[in-house]
Amino acid sequence: MRYTWMDEYLLAKKGVTKDLQADWNWIRYQIGGKMFAALCLNDENTPVYITLKLRPEEGEFWRGQYEDVIPGYYMNKTHWNSISPDGQVPDDILRDMLDKSYALVLGGLSKKMQREIFGEA
Repeated sequence: MRYTWMDEYLLAKKGVTKDLQADWNWIRYQIGGKMFAALCLNDENTPVYITLKLRPEEGEFWRGQYEDVIPGYYMNKTHWNSISPDGQVPDDILRDMLDKSYALVLGGLSKKMQREIFGEA
């Protein structure tokens, strides 16, 4: 996988947790118990896809720009997108996509949960 920075980058975000969904063999990144990104592994534990959530129009745009971006693997094809972990999407664009996925899922949490995540009263 060429995006070796991804795990450290995502775990540095406020409130992010990581687990292994063993049934799917996916490493999930969550905020407030909601997944915003996943590293989908094959039977040899090799990354097959990076899956993340984007606004529908943005996902459609990136799918048109890079053949390595496809509708979400085993996910809602409108809101989720999967990226080849060895593809040609530049690091800065993948970082931006991951940031937007985090913000989108965070924004869907209750205000109370958001305040808890950020340590506010």
